[in-house]
Amino acid sequence: MMDSFVFPGLTTRVVFGSGTMAQAAEEVSRLGHAKALVLSTPHQKGEAETLAASLGDLAAGVFSGATMHTPVEVTEQAVAAFRESGASAVVSLGGGSTTGLGKAIAVRTGADQVVIPTTYAGSEMTDILGETAAGEKATRRSPDIRPETVIYDVDLTLSLPVSLTVTSAMNAIAHAMEAFYAPDRNPVIELMCRDAMVAFRDGIPTLIADPKDEKARAQALYAAWCCSTALGYVQMALHHKLAHVFGGSFETPHAETHAILLPYTTAFNEVAVPELLAPLADVFGGGSAGGGLWDFAKSVGSPLSLKDIGIAEGDLDRATAIAVKNAYSNPRPIDPGSIRELLQTAWEGRRPGG
Repeated sequence: MMDSFVFPGLTTRVVFGSGTMAQAAEEVSRLGHAKALVLSTPHQKGEAETLAASLGDLAAGVFSGATMHTPVEVTEQAVAAFRESGASAVVSLGGGSTTGLGKAIAVRTGADQVVIPTTYAGSEMTDILGETAAGEKATRRSPDIRPETVIYDVDLTLSLPVSLTVTSAMNAIAHAMEAFYAPDRNPVIELMCRDAMVAFRDGIPTLIADPKDEKARAQALYAAWCCSTALGYVQMALHHKLAHVFGGSFETPHAETHAILLPYTTAFNEVAVPELLAPLADVFGGGSAGGGLWDFAKSVGSPLSLKDIGIAEGDLDRATAIAVKNAYSNPRPIDPGSIRELLQTAWEGRRPGG
């Protein structure tokens, strides 16, 4: 007998394919806007300027100051630029940093968002905004945060470096992993997550061998869409809490942090809900979900240890204290001792379960 569930429906319009970025102007106009501000990181300023040129009279300029973990001081600069530009919408081109900035502007101004992701990390389909202030990252959810339109253009991922391909894919897998045991999970999201796991398992090794394989790129971007959708429609738990702790308080890189933590947080909760995480064990093997993800991560060259991204062993006590403060709902009880043990394993990079 199937468990009871609520499926809220998907509200974000998705445009998926190759060359779809050319539809950005059409999507801005479809939302009823005459001017849109294009957002990017400094690294992608050139691509943002090209996109703005393609928007023609719809472009209100470019703000290229997006940065990791969405610091509030950067958001304040961006909001000022948005108001001065006369725009009523934003077009966010890039990864999670740019998407986060677009959300931060939207929730403060009521702007509509068109998001064009260039990695697999996957915050574009969510109603979640994480912002950093005073050395800590706080997360909130609201319908006002969810983008109106997401344009997935496979062509934009053809030049994605292999290292970022791997870590952003592992980041996306983390979204799906938590969706399998979320208290508000439902069969639609679970089906998307199952599909995404297979697509990433088969697609990422192909992309390591040939980064410009268009079929594998489409497969991975589809998987990223599935995982982002999952994150946007279920509750987050321990994995995302720990990622926010390290990103917000220790300034670790977003995708790498998720990638490293994934096998260890999976193994931690697998103790409590092995049946719900069985789909991951089935897809990745290894005899367990946590062990299978660690094996897959190692096979594709993903980082496996917190010390590899600059965390000192002495930082683990502070990270534990922050993690158990205002902890997210989780299927396994969270206490300082067990979290400290998890982080020690992740710092050392040991395979969970031996």
